[in-house]
Formats: sequence, structure tokens, C-alpha cells
Amino acid sequence: MTKKVKKAIIPAAGLGTRFLPATKAMAKEMLPIVDKPTIQFIVEEALASGIEDILIVTGKAKRPIEDHFDANIELETNLREKGKTDLLKLVEETTDVNLHFIRQSHPKGLGHAVLQAKAFVGDEPFVVMLGDDLMMDDVPLTKQLIDDYEKTNASTIAVMKVPHKDTGKYGIINPENKVGDHLYNVKSFVEKPAPEKAPSDLAIIGRYLLTPQIFDILEVQKPGAGGEVQLTDAIDTLNKTQRVFAQEFTGKRYDVGDKFGFMKTSIEYGLQHPEVKDNLKKYIMEKAKELESEEKSTKEK
Repeated sequence: MTKKVKKAIIPAAGLGTRFLPATKAMAKEMLPIVDKPTIQFIVEEALASGIEDILIVTGKAKRPIEDHFDANIELETNLREKGKTDLLKLVEETTDVNLHFIRQSHPKGLGHAVLQAKAFVGDEPFVVMLGDDLMMDDVPLTKQLIDDYEKTNASTIAVMKVPHKDTGKYGIINPENKVGDHLYNVKSFVEKPAPEKAPSDLAIIGRYLLTPQIFDILEVQKPGAGGEVQLTDAIDTLNKTQRVFAQEFTGKRYDVGDKFGFMKTSIEYGLQHPEVKDNLKKYIMEKAKELESEEKSTKEK
């Protein structure tokens, strides 16, 4: 009988150096997209996909993540007494989550972070969800991977086409053939290949459904690209003994792992946010006219 996928791992132990100085004393995962921390989007996707238990792998200076998902009795009492029910609902919705935390003492790579979850996962299939990728689709991407697993009983990795020049930023698959509308058999997985060596433009995008056999591989996995234990390398090894599929994601991916991606995500989310969307749209249109006028003036000079 196929075991249900009920557990998720969210690695959140990175130093967040791309966002210094903001992340000197603040967890990168707590940076807000308008009014919601990025990690809350990931947790909400997990819950919407039927995940019951979530393990967040943290590091130093990550205590605010735990505090965010904990109850704040003083704040909740204050909002309740003042009749601010809408705000109270927003606060309480982050506390009704079955979360667990473990610390990765040394940043030895994504593969090492996932290995910290071995006892938590046990002998069950599980998903890994990276916080730098926010996914939007009618059906949550994690749920799509779970649906595939229920048909194949095999590990399935989410991929998406990227510009060929950017393959060096991602794990890339070497696809063999399609076995469904968006599902591929995979010959091999390559971590951050140079464009001239990349076997395809299909990049791993931060959602993995894995069988527990991956832990046996991670325990003996040698460091790879960047001197770190790479999850992609372990998946490639797993693919040699049991099938690992890749599912091409066709929804909207927001990359919040760098400043420009974070800013684009904030703007696009803001344009959908009921409290700010109208004013933001008006501001963007006014700013566009202003910039167009400045550019025209510069050319005339």
C-alpha cells in the first residue's frame, strides 16, 4: 500500500548574505512580501497540499521564524479587546500549524540540511520546499507532485525552463522521454552546469518529492559544487537504483532569492493586495510617465 505524503521539510538555515545588511540580525525568510513573510507563503502551500507535519531546518539568528508561528497572547488579547477581528484572524492563522524545528549547526549545503530531517521523516515519502521559490498555480505545485507520486510511487522533482545562459545557477535535468503531459523520465541530474555543458534548459525549482532512501545516500554523499553536500548529486545517485521523475511546472514562479526578484515579487503581489493595489497601480503609472519624460529630456540634450 502506498504511504501518504504527510511531511514537509523547509530548509531555512542559510545566512541570507544577498540581503545584507537587513539579514545581519534578521532571518531572510522573515522578509515580508508587502505584509507576509516569505516563509509563510511556503507553509501555506504545504497546508493547501495536504501536508500535516512541517519541519523547518534553521540556523543561527532564525529564532524569529519560530516566534512568528507561535502564539502571541498579549497581541491577541489586545486585538480582541479592541474588536479588531480582521487583524486577530491574520495573527491566529499562523499559530494553527503543526511545526517542528531543528538546527543545522554548520552550513554544509542543501543535502546536509535535508539529512537533518532523517529521524523526523522515518520511512515515509516527504517533500522538500525551498523558501526562495514562491509558486502560484490553480493547484499548488506541492499537491501536483503528491498527485504524481500516488500514481508512480516514485520520487518526483519540479522543473521549469530557464534561459540557457542561466543553467549555471540551477540543478539541471537530462531528460530521457515524456511519460505524461508534463512528466519526464530522467537520465541524469547535474548541479549547476556551465551553459556549454548543460544537457537541457529544464531547471530544478525548489520543490522535491523524495522517498526515504535518499537519506542513505546523503549520509555518504561527498561534497560537490561549492564544496557543499548537494541534494542534486544525491538525487542523481538515487536515480540509478530507482526511478526519479521530473515534472515541468507551468504556473507562475517568483524567485525571491535575490534583491531584484524580491522587488518584482513584492510589486506583483502588491498589485493583487486589496489594501494597496489601487494606489500602487496609480503610483507605477505615474512613475512610468515620469521616467519616460526624464528619458526623453536626456535624449534631447
